[in-house]
Amino acid sequence: SALLFSAPAVLSPSSLQKHNIKIRSLGLDDFDKGLCNVLQQLTTVGNVTKESYKKQFLKMQTQQASYIIVAEDMQTNSIVAAGTLALEHKFIHNCGTVGHIEDIVVDSKCRGKGLGLFIIQELVRIGDTLCCYKILLDCSEKNVAFYERCGFKKKEIQMVMYLPHNEKIASSL
Repeated sequence: SALLFSAPAVLSPSSLQKHNIKIRSLGLDDFDKGLCNVLQQLTTVGNVTKESYKKQFLKMQTQQASYIIVAEDMQTNSIVAAGTLALEHKFIHNCGTVGHIEDIVVDSKCRGKGLGLFIIQELVRIGDTLCCYKILLDCSEKNVAFYERCGFKKKEIQMVMYLPHNEKIASSL
């Protein structure tokens, strides 16, 4: 199966190996392995068909600005966790790059095994390899303590503006 990006092999820590879980890049066939079902535990996914998943996957693969990793339960061949590192290329900081960690989710049946922490650590490692000068993430207040344990610290304030007409456009692609 095609992978979103090629990266050095990720060695799952022994704590994940005993649970028969493999961490890897997002694959083209992960739609069939339940990626969207896991993402629905985080937020609204919408009507993502196999065809729209493939189209978006190939766009992401071409643009090389999104690094999505998944945790696959090797016994059930299902995705049980995921996370994204999105790159923002800047003119400031010597034309530097900022990484944005997004969409961290662990299946409710698999929480408490260290998957979230390992996915965050792996995304930070990828960001470091890609020479990001900083990595940002937004989270709800209830998740602050978890991300602090991952090495992040609270800084400033996040603001958002939702554009409802773009939600309709995105769902029709």
